[in-house]
Amino acid sequence: MTQTLQFKQSSHLDPALSDPATRTLNADKLIGRWVNTNSETQGIAEIVIQRDGEEFCVSAAGVGADCPIAWPPTRARVLANLEEEAGQRAVALAATFEFGFMTAETYLRINKGVLVIVLFSTFRDGSGRSNYVNREFYYRQQ
Repeated sequence: MTQTLQFKQSSHLDPALSDPATRTLNADKLIGRWVNTNSETQGIAEIVIQRDGEEFCVSAAGVGADCPIAWPPTRARVLANLEEEAGQRAVALAATFEFGFMTAETYLRINKGVLVIVLFSTFRDGSGRSNYVNREFYYRQQ
């Protein structure tokens, strides 16, 4: 079966997104402590995003039986958030947490003032658990 895929070329993007003189992207909205909007979540309860110069550090706390479980802090890769339809020109982040038994890849971005996290969990321990993807929303906690 042959499938035709369409890709956007840089020439199809808003010129301001590819112009080196104007493509400075703003990360200020990502910085801070974020709490899950779903109090019944079984995933990430909260996340802290910090900036050190050009680098970002992400810390998370997962839901535990009795208390939150601290995830190992990790450096994040910076991505451009190119949501042309919304007129956004901002930074998104990709952060990978390694647990030995599991890898948790997260993609973080702001949408209308809410932090959106897409989490891809891959189990590496031979337990037979299903890998999964989850998307949750977070509000800024001052």
